[in-house]
This record gives sequence, structure tokens and C-alpha cells, in this order.
Amino acid sequence: MTYAPLWVKSNFSFLEGASHPPELVEQAHAHGLPAVALTDRDGVHGVVAAHARAKDLGIKLLLGAEVTIGDPDDPTVVPQAVVLLATDRSGYGNLCQLLSRARQRCAKGHALATLADVAAAASGLLALCPRPALLPPLRDPFGDRLYALCCRHLLARERPAEAALRAAARAFDVKVAGGNEVLYHHRDRQRLQDVLTCIRHGTTLATAGTLLCANAEHDLKSPFAMQQLFSDDPKALATTLQIAERCTFSLTELRYRYPLERLPDGQTPSTWLRELTLQGAAERYPDGIPEPVQNQLERELALIDELDYGGYFLTMHEVVRFCRQQGILCQGRGSAANSAVCYCLGVTAVDPTRIDLLFERFLSRERAEPPDIDLDIEHERREEVIQWVYQRHGRRHAAMVANVIRYRVRSSVREVGKALGIPATALDRMGKLLGSRFASMDTGALAHAGLHDIAEIHEHLLELVAQIEDFPRHLSIHPGGFLLGSDPVDTIVPIEPATMPGRTVIQWDKYAIEELGLFKLDLLGLGALHHIHLALDLIRKHEGRELTMATIPAEDPATYERICRADTVGVFQIESRAQMSMLPRLQPRTFYDLVIEVAIVRPGPIQGDMVHPYLRRRRGDEQPEYPHPSLQQVLQKTLGVPIFQEQVMKIAMLAGGYTPGEADQLRRDMAAWRSQGQIERHRDKLIGRMVHNGIPAEFAERVFSQILGFGEYGFPESHAASFALITYVTAWLRQHHPAAFVCGLLNALPMGFYSAATIVDDGKRRGVPIRPLDVCWSRWDCTLERGEDDELAVRMGLGFVKGLTARDRQLLDAVAPPFESFDDFVVRTRLPVPALVRLAEAGAFDSFGLSRRQALWHARNATPPPAHALPLPAAEGPVPVLPGLSTSERIEWDYRSSCHSTRGHPLAALRAVLQQRRMPTAAQLNALPDGKHTRFVGLVICRQQPGTASGVTFYTLEDETGFVNLVVWRPVFERHAIIARTAVLLGVDGKVQAEGAVVHLIADRLFVPELAVAVDGATTRSFH
Repeated sequence: MTYAPLWVKSNFSFLEGASHPPELVEQAHAHGLPAVALTDRDGVHGVVAAHARAKDLGIKLLLGAEVTIGDPDDPTVVPQAVVLLATDRSGYGNLCQLLSRARQRCAKGHALATLADVAAAASGLLALCPRPALLPPLRDPFGDRLYALCCRHLLARERPAEAALRAAARAFDVKVAGGNEVLYHHRDRQRLQDVLTCIRHGTTLATAGTLLCANAEHDLKSPFAMQQLFSDDPKALATTLQIAERCTFSLTELRYRYPLERLPDGQTPSTWLRELTLQGAAERYPDGIPEPVQNQLERELALIDELDYGGYFLTMHEVVRFCRQQGILCQGRGSAANSAVCYCLGVTAVDPTRIDLLFERFLSRERAEPPDIDLDIEHERREEVIQWVYQRHGRRHAAMVANVIRYRVRSSVREVGKALGIPATALDRMGKLLGSRFASMDTGALAHAGLHDIAEIHEHLLELVAQIEDFPRHLSIHPGGFLLGSDPVDTIVPIEPATMPGRTVIQWDKYAIEELGLFKLDLLGLGALHHIHLALDLIRKHEGRELTMATIPAEDPATYERICRADTVGVFQIESRAQMSMLPRLQPRTFYDLVIEVAIVRPGPIQGDMVHPYLRRRRGDEQPEYPHPSLQQVLQKTLGVPIFQEQVMKIAMLAGGYTPGEADQLRRDMAAWRSQGQIERHRDKLIGRMVHNGIPAEFAERVFSQILGFGEYGFPESHAASFALITYVTAWLRQHHPAAFVCGLLNALPMGFYSAATIVDDGKRRGVPIRPLDVCWSRWDCTLERGEDDELAVRMGLGFVKGLTARDRQLLDAVAPPFESFDDFVVRTRLPVPALVRLAEAGAFDSFGLSRRQALWHARNATPPPAHALPLPAAEGPVPVLPGLSTSERIEWDYRSSCHSTRGHPLAALRAVLQQRRMPTAAQLNALPDGKHTRFVGLVICRQQPGTASGVTFYTLEDETGFVNLVVWRPVFERHAIIARTAVLLGVDGKVQAEGAVVHLIADRLFVPELAVAVDGATTRSFH
């Protein structure tokens, strides 16, 4: 006799269940069970993943949740759980709304429903009560859909509890179902479940006591095991099958409707979209719409109408219109740039007909899935747009998509180790030292962290960290994804409060949205757009020149010349070490060169071995070759080398016989549910067809390797084109308005690769005057001011002083400088003593003729007046004679107090010492010949360990003259692991590798320099 598990919790019962939803479904299928429920605690977070796997395996999935019932007005009432299962679509909607109400009355991560809530939601739901107290109040609302759930886990205390439950069931004429509370798919996960319990309760295994389950009987059991468990009452198991039969709802029944915009009288979404598109086309093409564009628009509009996607495009147009009306910079990107309709609506700035973009990458009849439009918005003003969307559609019809925060190796080590009782110092050491090189824990990683004795507890740590990796930890918010619905969203998925005020979030992430084919509106924050906006405002204010992204002169030779020299600190997309290394090789001279540059330093082209062939052909070292005449049109603009996703898709269509929909499915399969097996089903099909059509097998294999390399990091040409526009604009601003560029970049931080210190030093090297922060001249943000020679200079803002609070900012903003004296500043600003001390340490009172130590003396003895006191000067007292600071000491204080210095670089004062040790500057090193051995000392400003780099770590080192690109291969890295991972000031013995304008220092040895320099405030950014 078989049965159906009805109370099953996955790891989406956060820190309680110990199995992924698909694992539970797979185990039920392996046991031959006809159905299995998923009933996570107060949510349906994992149902889509379970649904997808159940659909593949052909097993019935029952959808429900364990709902926590209590009294929100009486915290002494112990909450109880009831399991609710949806019998039909209306019941599922009621469950989602019930969970939404339960979540909204509690703090994030908690939920509490009342009995009245549950009773009101009873229609279309089955209730399974494991405790007798809930049977009486739920009997009337649920009627014959109420069951007593007898759970057995071989515990003595369960016998009297079950007797009481059965007695209550008889008294209220309620049927009894049998089962167990499933917390994991296999009993081997018991230890992990114990650890999860400890993490949830903030305790350790040694002290958890009765918080832990007493045995391993919470597994998903086979029919035989369950028959033995209920040998005295087989009818209870038969009842579970009856319950499964009553639950007919499946997620395939969800009928999602996109909300319709307010339309003019007599217009349908399709007719209104056509009218707006043609209006936009007339503006884009004032001399007349070219015939190819007209044809493309007709083709796109017809498909949009056929698939009934007009409302989605109208929404994007409305959002963009709102942004433009409010003066908020925005730009569509991603696959949307493949659409001529999006271009004419003003959603994107890329004309897809001019660079031959593939519309099927964006929208396909065969795929019949929602289009994906990413709208980048300047990050400082994105919240305005988000709140407008909430207001425009209503809280029940709009909610943000979740982002599931999952365990990775560092968080796993820290939390699992704490539960195991491993000392905090050891865990902290492991957390700091473990990086991407140890994507999974092993004995080598433990030894690397200093735990050389592999004790039993360390073996447990290894095992448990491997098991918990990728487990959901908690919900966060997607960077900007919205789910909008014509029907209330909370009838599709529960909505709960987010941590951020004013935000609400659904219980599904973007993968669930994609699996179900729901429309997602992506409003993403982009710091580069905010940087551009700030710079353009500064140019308007201080130079009287009105510029927009659209009116910045195109194809400026001086801008490209600077890009070719890799002089690109702060330039969007091409400021990383890898991009700077590529720029002198690729030598971009046109906009399309920038499109290629943005895309070529990516895992796809690198893994497919496409980069070097392209560079050789671009230099003229070899002629472009096309593996088949049919592919020349596809590959001509990239010299016979496929670089973009669209090209790979076109190759699949032309040489592999794929339909447009199949070609896009090929791309999507690489990232479907992060599964590594999806793409393999295309290997034989694609390579075989290409070879059959005359494509060399070696080229076909390389193309498939490139497809594997794209994965989730694949870069479509349309995406690169959208980003290249911003790249060019920021590079042009850097070339022609350097002061506004630097000032805007500093005010837009944090963003990009570099710290304020690096940006300041780079600006100074390029001739931008940068003046120190000073209370008589500085505002909170950096500003521009004219010098005696009428040259624009950047004045550093007080916001860079560490430790100043939001309240301090309000006080400073309320009073305009200049100030007559220190006392005048204290009286007028009314800043508290801690803020005065921090300003004094940063040198912000220099203009008063006070040294920093003198300013500190005054600050520590200052008494800010009461709010309504008369502005009387402070009483004078004797000031001791305090020694001044040397230049190097002032630079040291600058870094410690504000993480930068306008007075000089930390290494400048040590240059004489370094020269005595025959150590070159960065500028001198970059002029050394290939193969020259040298030593160098610099600040580490960036570390990168890309997954495609075959065990190499790239560093950017800096001194007062510029940057050095350092390459550390794995043997050297492992030999100096602690220094390599943690040093801020790094010494290197190595050999120069010079290839044209590209220079690297290849490390043979790393060391900590013995120098009298303090770099407390210097920051290093590590990227993996």
C-alpha cells in the first residue's frame, strides 16, 4: 500500500528543512509515490522549483503551506501550526492572500495568522491539524475538508498526544490522516538539519538540547516504511491518497494577465502602441523612416500584437516618460536593444537596424515568453521611480521580485562552524582567507586557514559545508525586478514586507518568474548614469554649456586616443585591469570597436578561445577566415570570430538548422535553474548539424565551448551596444571636462573599481587641481570652484570624513560657509564634539590657522551651545605648545580620517628610500624592457581572481606615478598566501612582461616592505 506525504518542508522553510525542493520530489518519485506535497513554513517560496521537477518526472505535486496561527495581541499565546493544501485555483489564491496578511503584520522573516484569517480563507483549502486544539475552531469553516494529521516519529511522548488528537477527531467527526513531518529527503541529512536548527536559534549543538529533533525519523519515507509505522491503522494512510485526489490544483493553471495601461478612447493596446511607435520613429528619423526600419517595425508590431504583449511595451514607455519628465537619466539595455520598437519608443538608444541585431534574441513566436527589458536608472534616483510604480499600479498589483540569499563557502564556514562550537577566532581566520580559489571546502582549504590537524569536528565541518552550500539563507530584494498583475499579485504569490521601508516583495525570485512565464519589469540602478548626470549638471553650472547624452559629439578622436592608452580610470565598463590590458591591444577607434571591447573581455569569448584570433586579425597578422560561406554575413563585422550571443544564435540557425526559437532556447538552457546538464542535450545536435553542413569539427567544438562559457555571464551584442554608449560618454567627459568628471565620480561613489584615493591621485596626475576639505569652503559633496587662473578645481567634500552622521550633515547643510573662526563654526553649526574631533583630525580647520593638533585641542574642549543660546564666543583658555605635523604625517592622518589625501601619495615621502633600494616608480617600471627583473612596492588597490584565469590572481598596484599590473600565478600565491590575500602595501620581486603598450609584472616572490609608512585608511577591492 502506498501513501502521499502531506507535511513536507524544504530548505525554503528557512533554516529548518534540510533538502532542496527538487530533491524531495525526486525522492518521492524514487519511492514510487503517486503524489507529494510541499508545505513550507508560512510560504510558497520553493513551489516553482518543485513544480518544474515534478513536471519533468510526472509526479503529482500538492501545493500548500504550514501556517503559523497565534494571537498578535497576546504574545503569551503559544503559536500552533496547521497545514493548508490548495484543492483548486481559488484555494491557492486564498492561501497566498492569507500568507500575505500573516507576513504583513510581523517583522521580516516572521508570520502570524489569526484563527479568523484562516477561517476567512478556508474556501478551496484543506486543513490538516497535527494538534487537537485547532480542530474545534476550524471544524465549521472547513467542514469535511478538515483532517486530523497523526504524525509518528518513534517518540514515546507522541502516544498520548496522538490519543488526544484522535479523541478530538472522533468528537468533531473529523477524518484521520497519517504521516510524519518531513524535513529532509534522506535520513543522512539529519545532522545538517540539527545544524540548521542551531543557526536559526543562535545556539550550538552542545547547548541546543530539546530544540533538536530526537532522531532521524523526519525523512521522506518509502511506502514500506510507512506501512510498518502505521500497521495498526492503514486507513490513515489511505486517507492521504484521498486527500491527494481532492487536491487538483497545479501551477500550470495560473492565468497571468499583464495590467493594461490607461488608453485613449477607442484605442486598444496594439493600436496605441503602433501610434506611439510611429510618432517616435518620426522623431528618430526626421528625414523619413527608412524602408528597412519600416519593415522591421511592421514585423515586430505584428508579433507583439499576436502574442498580446502590447501592454508590457506601453508600461516601459510610460516609465521612461516619467523618468524624462522628472529629469532622471535612464536607458534600456539588454535584449530590448534588439527591438526597433523599443528604439522608437525611446526605451533604448541603440538603433538595431544599424548594427544588425537579432530580434529573435528579444522576442520569439516559438518561445512565446515575455520579453526582457532592463531599464537602467541613475541609482540615486531609482527609488523615486520604484515608488511611482507602486503608486501607479497599487500595492496589491505591484511587488518587487525576491532575491534568494544563499549560502556560499564563507558564510557556510562561519555559521556551520559556530554551530559546531569551533572557536570564533579560527572561523574568522577561515572566513577572511577563503576566497574563490576554494569554491568548496576541502582539507587543503582547512590547512590553508591554519587548521592543520584534521580532527573529527573539522571533518564534520567539511561535510556540512558541502551540504549547506547553495541553501537559501533568507530573502532579499531583486536589484529592481517588479511583478505587475492585472489581477492582484497576492492571488498568484504571497507578498511580504521588505527590510527597506516602503518596499514589498513577493516570495519568488527571477528564476521562478521565468519558469512560469510571468512578466518582470526590471528597473535597475546604474551608478554610471548618476555620475554622468552629476557631471553634466556641473558643466552647465560652471561652464555654461548645455549637454545631454544625445548631444555629446560622437566619434571624437581625442577621446579614442585616450581610450587606446588605457587612460580610463572611472570610465564605465573599461576601467578594470583586464579591460585596461585589452585596450592597447584592440585599439578602439570607433563606436563599434567599443561594443566589441565591452563584450570581448568576458567568459564566453575567453573560454571559446576567440580573443586571440580576433586580435591577430584586427592587427592584420592573419586574414579573416569563414568556416562556411553561409556564415560570412554573420561573422564579417567581427573578422570571422564569434564574440556575441546573437552571433552564436545565428550560427546555430544558419549552420545548425536551428529555428529562431530553438536558438534562443539554446542560450537559455545554459542558465536554466543553474543546472549544468541542460546545455549538454544540444552538443551532439548542434555540432553534428554543423559538421553535416560543411563546418569544420574544430570550429564547431570551439563555438560550443563558447556557448558553455557564456552561461549566465553571456554578453549579447545588444547589451554591449547599450553599455558602449555610456562608456563613450564617460570617456568623452573624462577627456574634455576632467574636473567635472572627477567631481561627479567622487560624488557618485561607491561605484566602479576604484576608491576615492585612487580617483584623487589619478585626477591630480592628469592635471586636475584637487583641494583639501575645509569647513570654510567645502560642502558635504565635492564641488567645483574657480582658481586665480580661472581653472576649475575640485574641492573635496566633508562627506568623506569618516564617522560623520546623517544628523551632522543636516547641521552642516543648514549653515553656509565661510566662517570667521573656529568658535564661529562651533556656535553656528552646533556640531557635537565627536564630529568636531573628526573634522579636526581630517585637517578641515586648516584655514583658521590651526594645526591639526591645535584643532584637536579646541575640538575636545569645545562646548556646543544650547539650541537657543546667544551666539557668544567661547571662553579663551591656555593652549599648550603642540608640535606640527610633517608632510608624511599629514598624509597619514588624511588616510586615517578620510581614506584619501590631496596632499600627496603615501609612498611619495618614501621615494628616496625606495630609490636607494633600487626600486622603480610605476612609471619607470612600465618603461622597462621585456624580461627585465625588478623589485617594486605599491599599494594594492584591486585584486581579481576570475574563474577563467586558470589559477592566476591579477593585482593593480599604485604609487604616486601610476599603476602597475601584477600577475601572481597559483604557486607563488600559495607560497605567500596570507600576504597575497591581505596585504595593503605589497612588495614584489618579478620579471617585466612587455607586449607593445601592455606591461605586466610577473611575480616570483611577494614580501611585506619594511618601510615606515602607515596606510590605515587605504582600501583594497577584491573581485572574484
